[in-house]
Amino acid sequence: MQLLEQRKGDIMSTNNTKTNGGGLKSLYLKEDWWAVWIGLGLVVVCLILWAAGQSDILSVLNVKFAGYSDFAGLLPCVTGIFPNAIILYVVLAIIFSIVMGIMGKNVPKFFAGFTLLYVMAILVQILSAWDLAKQFSLEAPVMALIVGIILGNFVKIPDWFEAGMRTEFYVKTGIVLMGATLPFTLILQSGPVALMQATIIAVSTFLVIYFCASRLFKLEKPFAATLATGGSICGVSASIAIGSAVNAKKEHVSVSISMVVIWATVMVFLLPIVCRALGLSDGASGAWIGTSEFADAAGMAAAAQFGDGAITTFTLMKVVGRDIFVGVWAFILAIISVTMWEKGESADGTRQKPSAGVIWERFPKFVVGFFIASILITVVTLASTPDVAATIDKQVLSPIKGLRGWAFILCFLCIGLTTRFKALAATGWKPFAAFTCGVVVNVALGFLFSTIILNSYWTTVGLG
Repeated sequence: MQLLEQRKGDIMSTNNTKTNGGGLKSLYLKEDWWAVWIGLGLVVVCLILWAAGQSDILSVLNVKFAGYSDFAGLLPCVTGIFPNAIILYVVLAIIFSIVMGIMGKNVPKFFAGFTLLYVMAILVQILSAWDLAKQFSLEAPVMALIVGIILGNFVKIPDWFEAGMRTEFYVKTGIVLMGATLPFTLILQSGPVALMQATIIAVSTFLVIYFCASRLFKLEKPFAATLATGGSICGVSASIAIGSAVNAKKEHVSVSISMVVIWATVMVFLLPIVCRALGLSDGASGAWIGTSEFADAAGMAAAAQFGDGAITTFTLMKVVGRDIFVGVWAFILAIISVTMWEKGESADGTRQKPSAGVIWERFPKFVVGFFIASILITVVTLASTPDVAATIDKQVLSPIKGLRGWAFILCFLCIGLTTRFKALAATGWKPFAAFTCGVVVNVALGFLFSTIILNSYWTTVGLG
């Protein structure tokens, strides 16, 4: 159950205030907040350097891999990334190591693990630059997942390497950076549509999974709620947050996480194939993936195969439409759990009701960073002339997109490396059956809204 324990550790450190301390301490002891600080910090630094006329400095962080068709072209591809790749490694290693030290993690182990992970990320991008890989649409994110899964299931991962595999940390930092590339005006315009679609589908999926788990398969109600939120909101994070809110057993949270991982892994390959077979537009493909995927990282890997248009609609659906539900649903289900499911009473004989503060405690902080980054870049762009705005896109957003790509590739490698098929097979058939019922509803409704009812809308949004 190595995968489950690693995933629990990642999210527990993010969402559990008891682990990292509450109040002001959470601002520098939680991964969630550090994803915000690092992401926004990088955006601000890029803007400052651009404003000072020193945007050339940012070019060293934008590591690009040239394509090649044979062995003769491989050497230029490798040599062409140096020394920029080394500079980027030093910058990331220093920033991440300092953060891990502040959070009380083992810095030497993290540094060693991150170093190997970074080398693997370079190798993955070199492989994905191969013309043969491009023919099969094996872009860097997908290649990272495949390589990670192969190594994770056939090679024993040492403890020191696992210390560098901070899955949630990398993906949340990447999502904050993504906010800078998504105009806030687009969020205001398309966000309500995304929220409407996400609400209908998320509620439907939750009810189906919960009903099947609790009524058909007689699973415990807290367990059923944890499974249902994992399949309807934002996957692993939701499983942990809701599991804590309803006082679910640790093993039930682990099983919920495993269900998310199973179907997220399947969908990252299946959905792009179906989208291409049906000839869907990039915008509609991204919206369907955003509605139907169960994890931010896996969904991004799938959407990235279709380009920026799909990434935009995916982000609107997944981050703006679904991820923001975590805090609200945690609060609602915490009340239901305390007042209806839990039998115990407090010392004075009264039932304890959760504080409204649980909403903020459970709310994914990286979503806040995502919106701030979007607003910041949008304000600067709107205050500039069209010519200046064009330079912002080239000199500021291009390096940010590059850094975002690295964050996601690191995350996809971690997902693959921590996916153990033996552990996933040991979860039992009842949770899998209940979750799968929700998958059918989720995918079907996502297809209905994204490709039929709102196809023209999402296609237009994907075009920019």
